[in-house]
Amino acid sequence: MDAGFANSETRETPMHVGGLLLLRPPEGAGPDYVRELYSGFTSTKEFRPPFDVKLVHPPERLGFPHWTKDEDLDIEYHIRHSALPRPGRYRELFILVSRLHGTLLDRSRPLWEYHLIEGLETGQIALYSKLHHALLDGVAAMRLLQSSLSEDPKARVPNPWSKEAARPRREAPRVAVGSPLQAVADATKNQLANVSGAVRALVKAFGARQRTSSERMALPFEAPRSPLNVRVTGARRFVAQSYSLARVDAARSVFGATVNDIVLAMCSSALRRYLEEYGGGVPERPLTSMVPVSVRPSDGEEFGNAVSVAFVNLATHLADPEDRLKVIQTSIRDGRSLIQELSFAEVTLYTALLAAPALTPALLGLGALLPATNVVISNIPGPSKTMYWNGARLDGMYPVSIVFHGLAVNITITSYAGSLDFGIVACRRSVPRVQRIIDFLEDGLVEIEELAARKRGASGDLIGGSVR
Repeated sequence: MDAGFANSETRETPMHVGGLLLLRPPEGAGPDYVRELYSGFTSTKEFRPPFDVKLVHPPERLGFPHWTKDEDLDIEYHIRHSALPRPGRYRELFILVSRLHGTLLDRSRPLWEYHLIEGLETGQIALYSKLHHALLDGVAAMRLLQSSLSEDPKARVPNPWSKEAARPRREAPRVAVGSPLQAVADATKNQLANVSGAVRALVKAFGARQRTSSERMALPFEAPRSPLNVRVTGARRFVAQSYSLARVDAARSVFGATVNDIVLAMCSSALRRYLEEYGGGVPERPLTSMVPVSVRPSDGEEFGNAVSVAFVNLATHLADPEDRLKVIQTSIRDGRSLIQELSFAEVTLYTALLAAPALTPALLGLGALLPATNVVISNIPGPSKTMYWNGARLDGMYPVSIVFHGLAVNITITSYAGSLDFGIVACRRSVPRVQRIIDFLEDGLVEIEELAARKRGASGDLIGGSVR
């Protein structure tokens, strides 16, 4: 999977993931606070994995990519200091992040950058990071971030790229050893032991076709064609918004749903409204979403990818929000149950067998002709308490993810301190006015709240969403 992210990158489809942090400077911070912060960032002399490795394709290894340590890392190249133009609204911040997210990482160097950004009219500072998906997945990125945060505003922690920072249980990525042929032989032997479990799960998944789509998980290539499934350019558009977790909790308790169920229902409603207004109408068949599911063991490696996928029926063809929610609940439960029945090794093989055929058309630029799914929606759990970065309070954390040919929109959500922080990335040219999805997400949540209130027999106070 790591190699897949590395090898499928093109100018139109950068394969890095990012995050945008909003930080509130500590009380009494002077005018040179950001400059001093930047100096502290660039003072690191020794680095930890994965920040100290770069990708190589040496001929002696038959061109197989692997990591090697960069002995001459230029920290001032990887840490950038920027300022927003006036008036320094979130709009200007999102425009800058969109531009930064659309540029490729330099493959002759370690595949990461951090951008320290000042000039927000709110007095906050922003920290945008981008790391190649071959290095880590969303859960690994969250663990990496949390190693640099503290619940104590007075605590001082090392920079996440510093060797002094908390180390993973087992260092990774690892430098490849031995011959490539031996590596293939070892991998084949290990995978053969897990074939039976993975194949049983696939047979169970595809054997469920005899059930109606509202009674089972969605399957690859059941997705209808839509304006979301087009070729992409290298330019990106990023927007973000926060929603109160208390609102979602109040609604989900009425329906016996999970937070993820409600989030998917919000996204379903938002995409339905977006297509009605800008896409020429909602397809007769329901949109489907690929939902990454973390399978990372609690004692697993810090870096690399450990993720499977579930395909979810978003029920966008249904006008009634309660009917949509019921289908979504059944679909995601069905998909997750298959994964939970497998061992970690079996999940790895199952994911390769299920996701590879689904993603191959997108990576080859054929996703618009043969969409395996319509959108990627991911939910990554974050800290439940207010956190600080060396005294600066973390106000919000917004994921910035990947789009492919045929998958022109990605919605990723992070939970943090009683909030759900949505980050939406889209192709700037292919998906017009993507910022409207933010408004439609709010409409979708209100829709569910009103339905829940009617079920309770009383109305509740509705609190609007906002970027913090």
